Amino acid sequence: MTRLRSFAPIADKRAEILILGSMPGSASLAAGQYYAHAQNAFWRIMAELLQLDAGADYASRVHALKAARIALWDVLHSCRREGSLDARIESATQVANDFRTFFRSHRKISQVFFNGATAETCFKRLVLPTLDNPALRFTRLPSTSPAHATLSYAQKLGAWRVISELSELRGSPGSARRENVPASA
Repeated sequence: MTRLRSFAPIADKRAEILILGSMPGSASLAAGQYYAHAQNAFWRIMAELLQLDAGADYASRVHALKAARIALWDVLHSCRREGSLDARIESATQVANDFRTFFRSHRKISQVFFNGATAETCFKRLVLPTLDNPALRFTRLPSTSPAHATLSYAQKLGAWRVISELSELRGSPGSARRENVPASA
């Protein structure tokens, strides 16, 4: 079994929110794109929250995240895993991404959202003890993975709306429409 490696973060210096997954699945690794599995609800949810065309190409979706001041990354830099399920990640092989450096260069991030329980568990075990930023707030959201079928799409979307509500409360340009991001490109 080969060691899997995650992607670089999607982020710019204006990011105020960070969404963390655990490790890209097989479809994402093959495509070189976050949440590439056709049944993963992540991009559908983001399209709804950011008022983006759900059929927009990957570059447009990435641009919309950045325009909404949302960063995207995974907790794990590398691990060994058979298949795509988080439950198959070998605990002893987990290596976290360098969050100390990331948070130092993305100082506006104040809220971290976990895309599911595995991302939260790995972060709390591997990363949180190394951080020195007490101002960060953490929230676990239901996984957008098709493997997490206990909630419907509508229930997942309802829980994820906290991100757009937070953007509105901050008064930041939290929607793609307000940032004049094209609906599709």
